[in-house]
Amino acid sequence: MAGHWALKSAAELGREINAGRISPVDLAEAHLDAIGGHPQADRIFARTTPARARAEAMAAHGRARTGQRRSLIDGVPISWKDNFDTAGIATEAGSALLKNRVPVKDAEVLTTATLMGLVCLGKTHMSELAFSGLGLNPITATPPCINDDRAVPGGSSSGAAASVAFGLAPAAIGSDTGGSVRIPAAWNDLVGLKTTAGRLSIGGVVPLCESFDTVGPIARNVEDCAHLFAALEGVRPIDLSGGSLSGMRFLVLDTVALDDLRDAPGKGFQDSLTRLSAAGARLDHAEVPAVAEAMGLAPILFTSEAYAIWREVIEAAPSKMFPRILERFRSGGNFAAADYVAALRRLRDLRAAWGAAVAAYDALLVPTAPILPPDAARLMTDDGYYVTENLLALRNTRIGNLMGGCALTLPTSQPSCGISFMCAAGREEKLLRIGAAAELALR
Repeated sequence: MAGHWALKSAAELGREINAGRISPVDLAEAHLDAIGGHPQADRIFARTTPARARAEAMAAHGRARTGQRRSLIDGVPISWKDNFDTAGIATEAGSALLKNRVPVKDAEVLTTATLMGLVCLGKTHMSELAFSGLGLNPITATPPCINDDRAVPGGSSSGAAASVAFGLAPAAIGSDTGGSVRIPAAWNDLVGLKTTAGRLSIGGVVPLCESFDTVGPIARNVEDCAHLFAALEGVRPIDLSGGSLSGMRFLVLDTVALDDLRDAPGKGFQDSLTRLSAAGARLDHAEVPAVAEAMGLAPILFTSEAYAIWREVIEAAPSKMFPRILERFRSGGNFAAADYVAALRRLRDLRAAWGAAVAAYDALLVPTAPILPPDAARLMTDDGYYVTENLLALRNTRIGNLMGGCALTLPTSQPSCGISFMCAAGREEKLLRIGAAAELALR
């Protein structure tokens, strides 16, 4: 890839297209060439879509020449997690159970993003059926982590984050059910947006837990996330200019999120709090009891729904699955229907209590993950290590999914350590404005 294009943000590339200095055709070819020549490409991309990318880039080139661009990022190539249906192209969700599954139409968000001018480079590897935050997948591939060759990259949108971190795509689209956008974004020093459940369509997205499944972008900065979010929704992006942290009230969540916090994530988080305070934000600390109780409901809520969706497919060929993922799915069969309904009803009450407790704050703050990316080889051989790291990986991010809001992770001063900002349901625009201001303070 032309050196001056590599590692540029999607918005920067969009401005270059707008100024006539880059052709979308050349940009797509440069990224396809970069993928083809990268030694880790097979661990990052499940498959590329060169014919589609070239056709979409040609169309974007024509719009650019006639002044009919549909968005700032019209003509910018991006990657898609392999659980987003692509017409005529295999979508296997990281699982041998879905090998050679070829959808007849695109996922709804992919259709919308294509209409807004985004170019599809290909499909990225992911955790098996999206049911792990580690990014370890011995069935298809385990993508690399940008900061540690021996470590997992975070999941389940593992290849999505790796495609951006390694300069093979300016941005990526992933999904997040319990942290699957935010963990790989944080562990690869990127920005990741978890949207509110129901804000973006999950039609044509291979499901995990439809009650919690969300779609979200992974990118180099908040501006890119804002433009990608708008493209996925088919609207104009919000204006991020002029934002400030002065007078903002943030709550540092002391419940659960700071337990067992390892040294590097703790240092990155504390340094970030210092920088946010210096930029004018007011920081309070508090316990929110609803969080701890909701976390106790997670095993019932997530595994019961996941197993209900996948039981017939899994039990028809269980030997095709990584045993640890198979075990996690099957654990959902241990709960009675009455337990699941009672947990779901209780979660509604806890969300109301949470909303009342945090209503006075602009955002809540937690370390995105309490741990660094674990060692991939050790995860395969050490059962105790796998259990501990797997549980901790998604612990903090799961708070946002359980409480039903939106969340944004930003890099901190420590490699592979993020800080997450959480806002109420449907407040993505506010969250992105806060994120843009915070990004400046954290740099």
